[in-house]
Amino acid sequence: MARKGEASAHLYGEPRKFDPKFRGPIHNRRCTDIICCVIFIVVILGYIALGVVAWVHGDPRKVIYPTDSYGQFCGQRDTLNENKTILFYFNILKCASPVVLINLQCPTTQLCVSKCPDRFATYIDVQASYRYRPDQWNYFRQFCKPGFNNPRKSVTQVLRDEDCPSMIIPSRPFLKRCFPDFSTKNGVLTVANQTTFKDGRGKTRNVTDLREAANGINNVLDARSVGMKIFEDYAISWYWILIGLFIAMLLSLLFLVLLRFTAGVLFWIFIFGVIGIIGYGIWHCYWEYDHLKGIPGSDLTVYDIGFQTDFKVYLQLRQTWLAFMIILCGVEVIIILMLIFLRNRIRIAIALLKEGSRAIGYIMSTLFYPIVTFLLIAICISYWAVTAVFLATSGEPVYKVMANQTLCKYANLTCDPELANAFVFLWLVNFAIALGQCTLAGAFASYYWAYRKPADIPLWPLFSSFGRAIRYHTGSLAFGALILAIVQLIRVILEYLDHKLKGTQNSFTRFLLCCLKCCFWCLEKFLKFINRNAYIMIAIYGKNFCTSAKEAFFLLMRNVVRVAVLDKVTDFLLFLGKILVAGGVGVLAFFFFTQRIPVFAQEVPMLNYYWVPLLTVIIGSYLVAHGFFSVYAMCVDTLFLCFCEDLERNDGSTAKPYFMSASLHRILGKKKLSPKKAAG
Repeated sequence: MARKGEASAHLYGEPRKFDPKFRGPIHNRRCTDIICCVIFIVVILGYIALGVVAWVHGDPRKVIYPTDSYGQFCGQRDTLNENKTILFYFNILKCASPVVLINLQCPTTQLCVSKCPDRFATYIDVQASYRYRPDQWNYFRQFCKPGFNNPRKSVTQVLRDEDCPSMIIPSRPFLKRCFPDFSTKNGVLTVANQTTFKDGRGKTRNVTDLREAANGINNVLDARSVGMKIFEDYAISWYWILIGLFIAMLLSLLFLVLLRFTAGVLFWIFIFGVIGIIGYGIWHCYWEYDHLKGIPGSDLTVYDIGFQTDFKVYLQLRQTWLAFMIILCGVEVIIILMLIFLRNRIRIAIALLKEGSRAIGYIMSTLFYPIVTFLLIAICISYWAVTAVFLATSGEPVYKVMANQTLCKYANLTCDPELANAFVFLWLVNFAIALGQCTLAGAFASYYWAYRKPADIPLWPLFSSFGRAIRYHTGSLAFGALILAIVQLIRVILEYLDHKLKGTQNSFTRFLLCCLKCCFWCLEKFLKFINRNAYIMIAIYGKNFCTSAKEAFFLLMRNVVRVAVLDKVTDFLLFLGKILVAGGVGVLAFFFFTQRIPVFAQEVPMLNYYWVPLLTVIIGSYLVAHGFFSVYAMCVDTLFLCFCEDLERNDGSTAKPYFMSASLHRILGKKKLSPKKAAG
């Protein structure tokens, strides 16, 4: 046994030795990972400079209003285009996808016009007949470049210089752009009741050449219609959505307060509450399934009716409710089986949560720290989104690396500011999360390492922990966030490549991309786990990131069984709490928005889709609960890591007493050593 212990210690590092001067989080600290801190500050300053440059040169109106090939807005006041509000494309065939048109990347001449063409015509035919049919020439030339009025110029030169389009086709304005006026006749795609047209270059083409554009336009039209209805629903129901989120916040706070006194009972109520909610969902799905029996059209399948913008249609199908019922039954069975096989471990986790609830009870300010993290992330997202819009509308600049000395190997290489924008955004978001985790860990570690609780807990532990993290460990937090941001950026690039190469890649390429995405997904999850525990060690000992990550990893490996039993089961229980809060508020919102609560039936707004505010309330409630419960999860993780450190540093004797509370001592199955036994 001694050899096995020695081998384990050698593999996962040596256990801690007793330090009589150690009394919790170190206060006499020094700055860690200074180089990374300096780089982080420089990057932030560069990010601000990038935003300033983008704001100076960008014009977000280009996202909303079309611009011609000369960079002028269609319909802009006090310009030649004031009465020309629609964008016309010389060769629509080069822009088969409407997404390309919306992104302003169609490789053809673009002009602002007052109205779209309403007839078929080619430049060759118009030029040949301009002498005896001048009206046709006058009509056609309004789609030529401004000022062009030379029908004698050869067709070759006109098309070469792009003075006029080779053809015009009947179109209609959509998103202030001229799109072909597609329609179907007896199932055949037509344009102005014609199936063919001349392309102005001597060829007769079928309108099916524009099928991709037609399908895209129909999808965008449907999406726009649905989007407008969703916007209307939000406009008239936002007040009730906020009320639902406020109720979710109250339930989350009530849950955390009650957890301090009745953790075991409350959690079992929550667990069976989730089972009950899912059971009600199963019964409701069966009732709807049975109620639709015999109703004409209810036995159709989803495949039979295809895609419908009115989602209420799907709720009239028995197949829909049968699918919902099967899914809910599967979830119900999985939860029940997990409760049966993990019942003993759940009892241990509940007992540990009681200690966590006691810690939060002494440091109640920690419950509201997620608001700080939310605000920091909101600032990062807002800055990134605004900068991205201004960068995308800043013309076509080329960014090069300039060097005073020719020996620089990066001289004259181009760089992409949008990629840099995305990378810094990921870095800043991960830093905000890291700062929150380190701050909470420092506060809860102050509670654990207080020998006499609560007398020895320092004043303002959360504020003190935040100050230590910012003052001494910005570099370490930035280092951990940088590693995670690099992996996340690689994942984004892989997803982008997979999207771009879809349809052109062979089986081996698809397999390789799938393996890479899977590997980097696993790597990201592992790094998040390591970073989280590294930040706890930084909060306790004040060491640099690499040392803290190594010590945290070895400490967890020396207690791997406890990690599996306590940490993950606790996460599962907190997840059930989130589901119960979100599900409870969701059921209440469902009855409210479907006018099934008689008291409030007159207050319910008239909605296009009742599921819009319903889903918003459910998702929002889950996020609100997640914000509050994440504090609890961080508390449990910190207490667990402190407990492992406590066991390795101390033995419970008078000379080396444990810092853990008596209840936690009993929970984890450690018998307190008497002084005589310790001496022996």
